[in-house]
Amino acid sequence: MSTAQPSDAQRFSDLWDRYAPRIQAYALRHVDRDEAPEIVAETFLVAWRRLADVPGEPLPWLLVVARNTVASHRRSRHRARVLSDELARLHAVVAPASSSADEVVSERDALLRALAALTPVEREALLLVAWDGLLPAQAARVAGCSVSAFKVRLHRARRRLDGSLASQSDADDPAPSPAARSALTLVTPEG
Repeated sequence: MSTAQPSDAQRFSDLWDRYAPRIQAYALRHVDRDEAPEIVAETFLVAWRRLADVPGEPLPWLLVVARNTVASHRRSRHRARVLSDELARLHAVVAPASSSADEVVSERDALLRALAALTPVEREALLLVAWDGLLPAQAARVAGCSVSAFKVRLHRARRRLDGSLASQSDADDPAPSPAARSALTLVTPEG
């Protein structure tokens, strides 16, 4: 009987043959069928890279690696969704609606002048919601006031902004389009 240790390749091959179906079953319980083979492959990639760390009873260790891999995939999917949502929001706020460059510049100029006419508190309320994308409850924490006080500030700011934009359009300045105005007067689900 030989006391020689199996090579790393042979040990890994034995791990794969014996435990890949178990890791596949674990992965299928936690992710969809299309993602499960990737979880198995990444789990065994870690096992290959850390073959010296794999204990004598490898199944629990492999399951921990698989669990961590599933968690990493979920975080990645979540970050991708958040990024996609933020890009869509920014596109809706920034993208001009088939306007010429001159119209876009005029609209932005009118909006900036209307913003400048607001008080700092009103401007902050609008920008926390429209630019930073916060909900009124979140924005109230940032502004250091109650949610109801913030909603009042936001309402007054929107009203003054609309009034300022209306008075600018009365003075023969081009008025911003409804899409451009909505960039600063977004209505969130809460308010």
